Amino acid sequence: MPRVLLDTNILIYREDDRVISQAIQELLSVLQKAQAEILIHPLSLDDLRRDRDERRRAVILSKAGTYPVLEAAPDPLADDHFFTLIGIQEEASRSVGVDEAILYAVYRDAVDFMITEDRGIHRRARRLGIHDRVLAADDAIRVFERYLVKDQTISPPALKEDYVYNVNINDPIFDSLRQDYPEFRDWFKTVSRQGRKCFIHRRPDGKVGAVLIYKIENEAIDSVPPIARGRRIKLSTFKVAHEGHKIGELFLKLSVDIAIKNDISEVYLTHFTEPGDRLVELISEYGFNKVSVNNRGEDIYLKKLLADAGSRARLSPLEIAKLYYPSFYDGDDVKKFVVPIRPKYHTRLFTEFPERQLTMAESAGEFIIEGNTIKKAYVCHSKTRQVGPGDLILFYLSGRKKLTSIGVVESIYTDLQAADQILRRVGRRTVYSLDEIAAMATKPTTVILFTHHFHLKHNLELRELVEIGALLRAPQSIARIDSRSYSVIRSRSGIDERFTVH
Repeated sequence: MPRVLLDTNILIYREDDRVISQAIQELLSVLQKAQAEILIHPLSLDDLRRDRDERRRAVILSKAGTYPVLEAAPDPLADDHFFTLIGIQEEASRSVGVDEAILYAVYRDAVDFMITEDRGIHRRARRLGIHDRVLAADDAIRVFERYLVKDQTISPPALKEDYVYNVNINDPIFDSLRQDYPEFRDWFKTVSRQGRKCFIHRRPDGKVGAVLIYKIENEAIDSVPPIARGRRIKLSTFKVAHEGHKIGELFLKLSVDIAIKNDISEVYLTHFTEPGDRLVELISEYGFNKVSVNNRGEDIYLKKLLADAGSRARLSPLEIAKLYYPSFYDGDDVKKFVVPIRPKYHTRLFTEFPERQLTMAESAGEFIIEGNTIKKAYVCHSKTRQVGPGDLILFYLSGRKKLTSIGVVESIYTDLQAADQILRRVGRRTVYSLDEIAAMATKPTTVILFTHHFHLKHNLELRELVEIGALLRAPQSIARIDSRSYSVIRSRSGIDERFTVH
């Protein structure tokens, strides 16, 4: 049974006398069905007691008292490393407020997950390396829904490619754009008449849940500092209202794919950055950096797909994979492994694999959330201690007996003995149901968190892998391969060496 800590802001949404938002209402229902143990931190109660609205304070505290309090909550004041990680160096500057206390409870594994809408807490969680366990309400819904049903996909309508003129400009998703850009209606009319295409996700009620409108450019960008002329993909409209389905990551994958197919090495967008900006947090994870400001005051975030000549000297393999995604380092400083994966998990993880057959649910208009993601999780019973951050993993599709895909390891956790330990590590990335995780936990379990970079253009079959000496037989567990074998695989599989750093 997962232990979940609720932040004060979730408690207020839940317990005050306003109408509970649909997301919070759904979240609480899902947590109840998942039989999660919901806890509050004692400092959260103190925070609620400071509410100056006496009536609201009384209502909230009376109801918040129905939640168990986290007993003997760990104290961060004795942990110098924790404060260093969250960016507080001076001992005199250290204090323990609600934010520090609840983050530390997750950091010390006193709970499995924490749910908060506070973007500052999410940023600190990333510094601490626990961001997969600190969830916004929408993300938490999808994480815990996954543990309710075995072998069943979540069912939002699928992403579709469509023409802009088929999209309703008065949809609520465009409210902020109409407000921020007086010329938005004219621009929308123009791109509609141009026959511009977009990717769109429509919710069951017909409203737009997400939309990506893009453009291929070959021009200078009028900004400070100016950006020289060049071929780029501009993400003209990147809006996600239906959160929790990893559609933002899917849009980034699509953008990169469009760039590669058009021999373009830069992608950019313009954006009015706000405090705690979720879009900026997302794109920063995949190498978008603020490089300039345009004449209307928008920040320009640009991503390069190809690593420059000096990147190996100044960046680690993990930093290269993040900054220049989908490029990756594959020189002698990282190890290479073949990882066997069963067909049903391959189907869930790699929904865009060219030879993959659609599931019945997808054919009916649904998509598999795990397939939207770039960051994924692989769970197995391998006892390997060799795999480390930055290493390459090549997935071997059991049954079909061939290599299909390549990824970069972010982190690895071995010898996990219980379902709740596995659940903590896979976080929001899992393709496994709670029943599947519980079944796996009967043996010591390994979790590998990785980023998926490419499917191999030519899938190497088992006989070829044996022929070149990479394998002796079909792998039953994670198998390391030498650099010579990897070089042959890279050549034969058609990995585009523009995206590799040696």
